[in-house]
Amino acid sequence: MKPREFILFSACSMALLGLGIDIMLPAFDDLRKHIGQDKDTSKIVSFFFMGQIVQFLFGILSDRFGRLFSLRTGFSLYIIGGFIAAFAPSFQVMLMARLVAGMGVSAVMMSTIARVRDRFVGDRMAQTMSLVLTVFLLTPIFAPFIGALILQISSWQGVFLFPPLFTTIIFIWSFRMKESLSREDRVGLNLGELVATCQRIFKNPSFLRYTAITTLLFIPFSSYIASSEWIFVEIYNRKEIFTWVFAGMGVFMAIATLTNSRLAIQLGSKKTIKYLILLYFIFGAGLLVSTLILGDPPVIWLFICLVTVLTALNVGIEPNSSALALEEMGSMAGIATSIYGTSFFFIGSLIGTFISEALKRTLLPLSASFLIIGLACLVLILTDRKFISQKT
Repeated sequence: MKPREFILFSACSMALLGLGIDIMLPAFDDLRKHIGQDKDTSKIVSFFFMGQIVQFLFGILSDRFGRLFSLRTGFSLYIIGGFIAAFAPSFQVMLMARLVAGMGVSAVMMSTIARVRDRFVGDRMAQTMSLVLTVFLLTPIFAPFIGALILQISSWQGVFLFPPLFTTIIFIWSFRMKESLSREDRVGLNLGELVATCQRIFKNPSFLRYTAITTLLFIPFSSYIASSEWIFVEIYNRKEIFTWVFAGMGVFMAIATLTNSRLAIQLGSKKTIKYLILLYFIFGAGLLVSTLILGDPPVIWLFICLVTVLTALNVGIEPNSSALALEEMGSMAGIATSIYGTSFFFIGSLIGTFISEALKRTLLPLSASFLIIGLACLVLILTDRKFISQKT
């Protein structure tokens, strides 16, 4: 592939994560009418996130058997899981299918990023990743509108079928690609070395601290994403504004990511993450106070404004925490990245599922989680000895 085609292909591959979630949210109300109103549709998102538990495995397989092996395996799992979810005979089967699809997207994302690293270096790599991530950030903005449009001409099943059908096209497109990892550069599957590397990673205080921050922040974030449709349709009874609100939040998340890239250069990652987490704590406190004092649920427009800021701060914090978690990893960066991604996606979304289940007619559990998580992250960043020594 020529560079432009390669960038477009990589962007489409990365977009599968957002597409597998955001496009389906407008269809959840119709889905509940089909499978039963008592079913917790937020689990459809949570199980998809939890599929990232195999990211570590696919990171190892990608280094051993090549990028195309993991990429096409991921496409296959995503397609199979998507089709089964659309025609699942029960809600339990649908959740298992979503878990399989989530496993697929973890392989696709891991191998896509690795392919960019294989093909480009230095500034060219940074430029390419920026272009790829731009499309990735635009997905939450446009995907809900695509889902709502499909609902106008089809059913919830039509919405669920769009991601695997789109992925089938990308899968066929992938046969234009050549393997980017030469056989000489592939690594063997040495269990002893792998265990020793993991032990060194888990003994690194900075890795543990900043992986914990990202994982904690993903708890309320994943809970809100999974429950957002329920909140607007069932709690606020404002189904007509949901798509617009979700897309608007996507705009602010994209702005936050771009703004953070400048702040990290001007202030450094540690100062930037401290200020962003402090703001996160303040707005989390504001959300909880408004829920306790002004009513549960709080006024809808106040809730929208506060949650928009909190989600934007979340995606602004993550690049800093990932950089700080991985900065001392050196040759262990590949495995460390896999552990990092598996931790915050799987553990964060798993705990977030319990918060989502508590959101039946109240927003208090979600509001409290933003404040509690903000406080915990603030303690973690302010007790970093390296940060304190730099400050003094």
